[in-house]
Amino acid sequence: MAMMKAAVFVEPGRIVLDDKPMPDVGPQDALIRVTTTTICGTDIHILKGEYPVERGLTIGHEPVGIIEKLGSGVRGYREGQRVIAGAITPSGWSTACLCGCGSQDGAGTSHGWKAMGGWKFGNTIDGCQAEYVLVPDAMANLAPVPDSLTDEQVLMCPDIMSTGFSGAESAGVRIGDTVAVFAQGPIGLCATAGAKLSGASMVIGVDRLANRLAIARQMGADHVIDASKVDPVEEIMRLTDGRGVDVAIEALGTQQTFEACLRVLRPGGTLSSLGVYSTDLTIPLGAFAAGLGDHKIVTTLCPGGKERMRRLMSVIAARRVNLEAMVTHRFKLDDIEAAYELFGHQRDGVLKVAITP
Repeated sequence: MAMMKAAVFVEPGRIVLDDKPMPDVGPQDALIRVTTTTICGTDIHILKGEYPVERGLTIGHEPVGIIEKLGSGVRGYREGQRVIAGAITPSGWSTACLCGCGSQDGAGTSHGWKAMGGWKFGNTIDGCQAEYVLVPDAMANLAPVPDSLTDEQVLMCPDIMSTGFSGAESAGVRIGDTVAVFAQGPIGLCATAGAKLSGASMVIGVDRLANRLAIARQMGADHVIDASKVDPVEEIMRLTDGRGVDVAIEALGTQQTFEACLRVLRPGGTLSSLGVYSTDLTIPLGAFAAGLGDHKIVTTLCPGGKERMRRLMSVIAARRVNLEAMVTHRFKLDDIEAAYELFGHQRDGVLKVAITP
């Protein structure tokens, strides 16, 4: 039996590199030899035991690679072709997909629907922090990578870029809007870029780390606020002459940032939530105007599928956005435990790590 190396969830606090059997390829699958992948904040939630997955599961959901083997029913692709697959791999045929929400693909069984069902890699099936990954429903999910783009240029497309951009899209950011983005980690930086591309005339980035605020300016932020030095709510209200923002994007997943987003909204404004929350949220009465402020709260799970990936890569190829500065560290797959230690503790100014088998 052919074996491969993979980063495996053992128990809360332990993800280790181990040997696993190579996946069998079904008729609608594609086996991808991973050339570059990365670690996501959601993987840290898994590592900490804050998001439950099965023991022995291969972690990771952001693959760039080369088609090693195609299932007998897969058409339109060839072995040896460079591809990416989104973190979300919709089947294309489920009720959620046919309603236009492939991210919520769901179980589709008598047991009912499961939120985040479209997120399979490193959640319900083996993921891509490995030498090989099996992509289900390959014809719905494989997107060829243009020869002009490198692995690192497209590495953010499967999740971070798609998620961040969707924060602006789901909120309906319009030309001339004012947008505040709370937290300038990888997703928040992409939300900043997405808001600017969507036509916002003022984008305000909020964080506590100077290096992230500097990159936020590169991504399109017109103003940056160091939340370690000033009250970001007061500063945003000052910048907007007391009007508030049209859209506030929450990209950290904490009660504090969620509440701050509510407090800076104009009447009828939209809170776009991208954070992954580990505890219950409380909506403060005053900030929510007792439910009478015509506010909207929208949540988004990273859109996936091959057309979404094609569109994101076209934005990069057209040089409308450059996310390469977000890759701050590089590791071999053999050193992925060290990569988790660095990324999990947010040391050395890390934003994203590139993992190369």
